[in-house]
Amino acid sequence: MVKKSVFIVIEGLDGSGKTTQATLLAEKLSKSYDVLLTAEPSRGKIGTFIRECCLYEQTRLPTEAEALLFAADRIEHMQTELKPALDQGKLVICDRYVYSSLAYQGSAGLSLDWIKTINARALQPDFCVFIDVPPEKVIERLQRKRSVMETLETQQKVREVYLKYVEKGELVRVNGDRDKQAVAEELHVKVKELLGKAQKFNP
Repeated sequence: MVKKSVFIVIEGLDGSGKTTQATLLAEKLSKSYDVLLTAEPSRGKIGTFIRECCLYEQTRLPTEAEALLFAADRIEHMQTELKPALDQGKLVICDRYVYSSLAYQGSAGLSLDWIKTINARALQPDFCVFIDVPPEKVIERLQRKRSVMETLETQQKVREVYLKYVEKGELVRVNGDRDKQAVAEELHVKVKELLGKAQKFNP
């Protein structure tokens, strides 16, 4: 059983399969643990506004406005969903978090330090995983209507930022350019290893 709450974040490009992988991971872990699967933008008031009024317009908002909206949504998400679940001792898996802001708004030219500053009150995850898929592949996968951030150029720049944090050791890279079950198995193993190293689970 879980000794205390655990906060896991799954990051990746649009179309990388991260949402599928977050779902599969939650299904695996929920067999033994009390799991909450959530995502950003959240289902709260600000997150709903972002999805309905910002992501699918013809042009992007000013980068500063994007970053502030996502940071505001993150605080609402934290107060209404993340913190209550963690306070209850749950294992929380979040599809996107602060690294998405660093990657998407940072790759658009915004100061990474400023993005970190406006997200300073966000809860710190225990583990962050990056599902890595070549930008060309994710664009091929995006058959649905694309958001204003889902262009090849944007995704290439976003991946570069993510990989910088992989190099720093802040994100754990998982190769997502494979069969989804193979990716899911590696992700599950890595998460179990990380949880074991933190000694948050009983042996």
